[in-house]
Amino acid sequence: MSTNQPRIALLDDNLTFPPLDQAWEGLLAIGGDLSEARLIAAYESGVFPWYGEEDPILWWAPENRSILPLDQLRITKSMRNVLNRKQFNIRMDTAFESVIRSCGDIRRDGEGTWISEEIIDAYLGLHRLGLAHSVEAWENGELVGGLYGLSIGRMFFGESMFSASNNASKAAFIHLVGWAKERGFGPIDCQIQNPHLASLGAIEVPRGEYMTLMQQHLKVEKTIKGPWSASIQPMESR
Repeated sequence: MSTNQPRIALLDDNLTFPPLDQAWEGLLAIGGDLSEARLIAAYESGVFPWYGEEDPILWWAPENRSILPLDQLRITKSMRNVLNRKQFNIRMDTAFESVIRSCGDIRRDGEGTWISEEIIDAYLGLHRLGLAHSVEAWENGELVGGLYGLSIGRMFFGESMFSASNNASKAAFIHLVGWAKERGFGPIDCQIQNPHLASLGAIEVPRGEYMTLMQQHLKVEKTIKGPWSASIQPMESR
């Protein structure tokens, strides 16, 4: 009996992804590898990997995409007080591996993680190329929160964040938005919407609208490769 379920593409050595409208409930393709070249091709095509530790590599292009337009960032009064107190020292690209491993540990203790050793190795490779970055919140000399993602052109593709201290990941995210805004970036790609992202101002847009926005900012200027510096104008002055 037919279920009318489309056939999901099986990737081979070719780095080209199928047209995005072939995705079934967001799933576009299966297989391939996590080489730097394939990951770069994926993000430039509007695709990202997301799969469990026991699963094959799954490639996604959701029908609706979560993005954070930089001008729509929401900072609550209490969070602004945290920033003004300078509770956290924000750094970039000084502890990338620690950030990605902490993101995996947080999820492993909760709903399970997709940040496997395979994922860690792949994004460490992109970090060595100057394309994957971490934004870190430090408190009393200890890494207590942060996020990581990939940047090409003037797009930042967020992957995951963690917080071991209240508001630490928010502080890192807010800093990233300010840093990106000063450098003419497009919206932050948040991939899949959730209540936490919505509270910060993230919205969902149709896949086609996302692709238009992404392509506008992908190659407008040369990619700013790492290591990045955390220097921006103080948040309280904006």
